[in-house]
Amino acid sequence: MTKILIVGGVAGGASAAARARRLSEEAEIIMFERGPFVSFANCGLPYHIGGDITDRSKLLLQTPESFLARFNVDVRVMNEVISIDKQSKFVTVRNLVDGNEYSESYDFLLLSPGAAPFVPAIPGIDNPLTHTLRNIPDMDRIIKTIQMNKPEHATVVGGGFIGLEMMEAFHQLGISTTLIEMADQVMTPVDKEMAGFAHAEIKQRGVDLRLSAALESVEYIPNKHIADQNAGESNEHQHLQGKLRLTLNNGDAIDTDMLIMSIGVRPENTLAQNTGLQLGAFGGISVNEHLQTSDPYIYAVGDAVEDPDFITGKPSFVPLAGPANRQGRMAADNMLGRKESYQGTQGTAIVKIFDLAVASVGKNEKTLKRDNIAYEKVYVHTASHAGYYPGSEIVSLKLLFSPETGKILGAQAAGKDGIDKRIDVLAVAQRAGMTVEQLQHLELTYAPPFGSAKDVINQAAFVANNILKGDATPIHFDEIDHLSDNQLLLDVRNPGELKNVGFINGAINIPVDQLRQRMEELPKDKEIIIYCQVGLRGNVAYRQLVNNGYKAKNLIGGYRTYKFAQA
Repeated sequence: MTKILIVGGVAGGASAAARARRLSEEAEIIMFERGPFVSFANCGLPYHIGGDITDRSKLLLQTPESFLARFNVDVRVMNEVISIDKQSKFVTVRNLVDGNEYSESYDFLLLSPGAAPFVPAIPGIDNPLTHTLRNIPDMDRIIKTIQMNKPEHATVVGGGFIGLEMMEAFHQLGISTTLIEMADQVMTPVDKEMAGFAHAEIKQRGVDLRLSAALESVEYIPNKHIADQNAGESNEHQHLQGKLRLTLNNGDAIDTDMLIMSIGVRPENTLAQNTGLQLGAFGGISVNEHLQTSDPYIYAVGDAVEDPDFITGKPSFVPLAGPANRQGRMAADNMLGRKESYQGTQGTAIVKIFDLAVASVGKNEKTLKRDNIAYEKVYVHTASHAGYYPGSEIVSLKLLFSPETGKILGAQAAGKDGIDKRIDVLAVAQRAGMTVEQLQHLELTYAPPFGSAKDVINQAAFVANNILKGDATPIHFDEIDHLSDNQLLLDVRNPGELKNVGFINGAINIPVDQLRQRMEELPKDKEIIIYCQVGLRGNVAYRQLVNNGYKAKNLIGGYRTYKFAQA
């Protein structure tokens, strides 16, 4: 009989336990969880705080009792594995309720401890009004602070997934909010110009967005007047009353009623490190394709491991629920004699920012540059479904691809409708090894309420193939402010658009429908840099000019890309 011990529940551990039982009725399976909850929806925590998910019990996916009844798994909550003896193959466990310690032997051990919020050693950060959000107890503490302190202002440090979701939760509760991000953009999986759509939405909602700013110190100021006034209330309530004064590295000071630290997570590697298991460059547990650690009887999955990047094959740290669930299932297969291989992480992700969705898959431009991977890029902005059917929204899509092979390297999208659909399609296409040439032939559902005859993805593929075939010569938004004297900027939109939408300084304006008649106004000894609103009319103008002997380039993604890159 195989004996499997699992350290940590939630996504990876719970998936492994359920899969192992489905494969074997004989296996003995014990799962240890040092917290009070074994399987909960940690991605749903901000949405309960903000009020979207009203029923707290909906977040609890399984209990020890339900796991035992359905899967015959011995789940031990409030039990922490404190050491592993690799040679003798047993673990030492501490019962956190009574403090007793005991041992359990294993045939196979699975580590799924997850990742913990990283909080730097900022002076004053340890105070009763500062929180992180990882689990149900963290969520309960945040809700309690909101109920007891009735904050008028909250500050979130970090513009990643949790930070953005907590910003929205506070806004939804009517709490004035400041979001501080050390980088020059929120949501680092996307590139800065695509994050511009998020910046515009955040500012439009009245959130105080501070980019390129870091928290330097925190001062906790208890409110003595309120504490005296409420002398009859519990000590804890008096303790919570007060404010924080935050000092930023640019000299700004912010007074706030509560603080959420969400600048990122680090893999929980203490147990693995103490056991002598190999760690990777990011501090995660190193695993092979079968999810085995440097000890073949110890497997590891989820946010604690470094998994291979789908594009490069190099170790990466991508703490997402989807990969954790799949890895847990595969690890269970392999512990019970199968040979499943994990085939890399694409990092497919999406976040809701008020009415906006921002999503990505694969590599972004920053990492492609860092890894010296050759790439080309296109931008398209087109309707989520047929523009003449009510309710269509603009999908802004960036597609990154190899100029040599045409393979998809990554994609990013932002908009109010149909964003998940496009990134999901591109995630499948990327995993299937499709090229941008093949993307042209994708046959996607079309009816006016749902899509267009030429979908956003087809459109992006058309533009990409125009570049690969030499039918279009691109120029990008970040080059426009650095044109030479030998280049001339041409705006081919209608004059009314310039007035209503804005324009790039220094451009001459000839609407595309007048270009054939007015072409002689343009000098042939200069390169004509064409732009329109989204790049479509610019391409029409480009073909007219090059077919008439002009040198020209078209601004890919048009003025819309240029404008949001500044946001």
